[in-house]
Amino acid sequence: MEVDLTALITSLRGSLSILGKRDIQTAATAIGQYARGVTGEPIRLGDDCAAVPDGDSYLLLAAEGIWPQLVDESPWFAGWCAVMVNLSDIAAMGGRPIAVVDALWSQSETTSQPLWAGLTAAARAYGVPIVGGHTNCHSPYNGLAVAVLGRAQQLITSFAAHPGDALIMVVNLAGQYYGDYPFWDAATAAEPAQLRQHLALLPKLAQSNLCHAGKDISMGGLAGTLLMLAEASGVGATLALDQVPIPSDVSLDRWLTSFPSFGFLLSVPPANVAQVETLFAPHGLICQLVGTVTSGTQVWLQHRAERWLLWDLATPLTGFSSRDGR
Repeated sequence: MEVDLTALITSLRGSLSILGKRDIQTAATAIGQYARGVTGEPIRLGDDCAAVPDGDSYLLLAAEGIWPQLVDESPWFAGWCAVMVNLSDIAAMGGRPIAVVDALWSQSETTSQPLWAGLTAAARAYGVPIVGGHTNCHSPYNGLAVAVLGRAQQLITSFAAHPGDALIMVVNLAGQYYGDYPFWDAATAAEPAQLRQHLALLPKLAQSNLCHAGKDISMGGLAGTLLMLAEASGVGATLALDQVPIPSDVSLDRWLTSFPSFGFLLSVPPANVAQVETLFAPHGLICQLVGTVTSGTQVWLQHRAERWLLWDLATPLTGFSSRDGR
């Protein structure tokens, strides 16, 4: 694989899917790094889900607003994705989903139907019920947001990557791009049993204590997710481009900012890498070492003997970070 690192860095630094993560700084400014639960316990903010202590486990709450262009142009897929992306967030933190609620705005009952079809198809496939929400069919626009409640016995967080950890990418490459969107679809044609089985591997990973930290690979792709993981943990990182698993006939710059249906970035002690691979590999999933966690604030892309700086997190991306005691 030949890589023009100069062009790649320029493309990634200008990617709207990565730069859009800076909007999260408004939340970091407004609500801070911690919140107090109703019983006074501190709740760390800025992870894939809200993780609320509940006895000897955690309630997980994830929410996503769906890209308006996708809602207008591909409403069925928008409905499907609204459920799928939240379930991915729940799994990323070692959780199992309990229930879905939605907030749906449409210009008519007719325009709401494909959104509902996608929502219900995903809920059936993943085996998670839609139990309530908000519906308006007299809106001047179409819009969709979904939240999922889950529970975890033990967490995988974004805040505990250690310098020296191996970075592992877990991904399902058995799919194809959904039209011209940056969405790798390995889900809509998959067997429901397989979808559920794959997500259930993440709670098993959490309970194994093999993994220090992790995130699901979502909007922003592998590159954006790596930046958010490094920022949250207050570390740097190096991504080895020649080790990144990639579908055939897909350009590296496109893949690095794509959202896979099933994709996670894990920070794993080197001694545990083989055991993590053993967990995922038998299920037709790619589980591959793609880099290392380092000290400092800099995230690098490496290809053979070349190394270029992608981002120095001394300049925040999301604003949620464990650096300097925040």
